[in-house]
Formats: sequence, structure tokens, C-alpha cells
Amino acid sequence: MSSELDFVQFIADQMETAGKITYKKMFGDYGIYCNGVIFGLICDNKVFIKPTETGRMFIRDVVEAPPYPGAKNYFLIEDKFEDREWISELVAITIQDLHITKTTKSKTRKSKSKVRINSA
Repeated sequence: MSSELDFVQFIADQMETAGKITYKKMFGDYGIYCNGVIFGLICDNKVFIKPTETGRMFIRDVVEAPPYPGAKNYFLIEDKFEDREWISELVAITIQDLHITKTTKSKTRKSKSKVRINSA
């Protein structure tokens, strides 16, 4: 079963105060983005948010599940998406954490120098 476009649009509208929310169809379901950063998936009309530590603290009673067979666990948002303020704050927190993680990984990669050994 794939997600219905009406449901995806409803979820995107619920999150609109977090930033520019867009979605893209992927294999019958949807990736959901805030300001160009993917932060979650909508699969089988269920909302999945990438897990972060700050997001975990915000949600408190976290339910985790894979969005599709073989995937890593995401936060499964079962009913709180009805609360626009709450879901928008979760999205903003998630994007902030993902941005920090991404920048930290980039700096780590750049700081590793390659050593050349000259053979004479």
C-alpha cells in the first residue's frame, strides 16, 4: 500500500511553521523535506521522522519502527501530527540536529589529511 497524496499534503500543511515543507514521491511513498533537507518519510500513510537525540527528548515516549522492510528505525508519529505546533517544533528540532550532525561529519572528513610517502 502506498501513501495517499491528500494525507501527505495534510501532513505538510501541519508542519508549515517549521520552514518550507516539500515532499517528493519515492517508490510509491514520500520523502518529506524542510528547507531542502530530508527529515522524514511518509509510508503507508504513516509519518516517520529521522531519529535525533534532541527529538527523542522532545517526544519523550518514543515509538520507533522501520518505515519499510529492511530500513533503520525512525520515530513513528502516530497521532501527534494533529497538533500543528508540536509537529512543527519536532521538525525544527530535527532539522537543527541533522544540520549539526552533517556539519560535524563534513569538518571531520575535511580535517583528515592524506599522507603521501615518497619512495626513492
